[in-house]
Amino acid sequence: MITEEYARKELEQRVYWDVVSRRPDSLLKLLVKMVKEPAYARSVFRKHLHFGKPRPLPLLTTDRLVLEHQIFKYYQSHPEIRDILFVGCDADTATYARCFSNKRFVTIEPNPDNRRFGATEHVVAPLEDLDKHFPAESFDLVLCNGVFGWGLDDFPNCETAFAQAHSALRPRGHLVVGWNDVPRRAPFALESIPSLTRFKKFHFPSFNTWRYLTNTVYRHTFDFYCK
Repeated sequence: MITEEYARKELEQRVYWDVVSRRPDSLLKLLVKMVKEPAYARSVFRKHLHFGKPRPLPLLTTDRLVLEHQIFKYYQSHPEIRDILFVGCDADTATYARCFSNKRFVTIEPNPDNRRFGATEHVVAPLEDLDKHFPAESFDLVLCNGVFGWGLDDFPNCETAFAQAHSALRPRGHLVVGWNDVPRRAPFALESIPSLTRFKKFHFPSFNTWRYLTNTVYRHTFDFYCK
């Protein structure tokens, strides 16, 4: 019998190929890579093959369980966290608004095709343009998971994005950054971004650290900051 833990680790191994692999630049190279690397082929099937439009699809990996069952739970019950901005929408984040039914939950995502996965209050824009849509000190929490290294890759863009997050947060507001500590997805050290140094490092109570490395082969890490 396949255990839940075994199934989760098998899924994480497939996710690993998404994290570390660069997509081949032609269909022929893609097919060759899929034939030679079965794990990569399974990753392609998991992520890209579906009938019709993509549907909400929870990602039951260790790092997502940490995010949804520990990090979300903490902020759900935090009395000073009322207005939340979630950065980046896809099929695997479509149910997140339900996790914060007692809060104001806003999503922002630059890809208009992913609007269907956002909250009722949704903005089609990159984080770098946040001030065009919301005034300063509009939020108590900014959740930015799987964005750095997955589109937010250039140093100037990162500097602008996290400066925008700082401006959008109220005093004592929190920023959570989820990222993969592997060369392919960490183009430079987060600590080298000047706008992040404007935050204080926040020791998350459940982990007793400001930087928490999950038990995943793709080294998904959560950093916690406070304004």
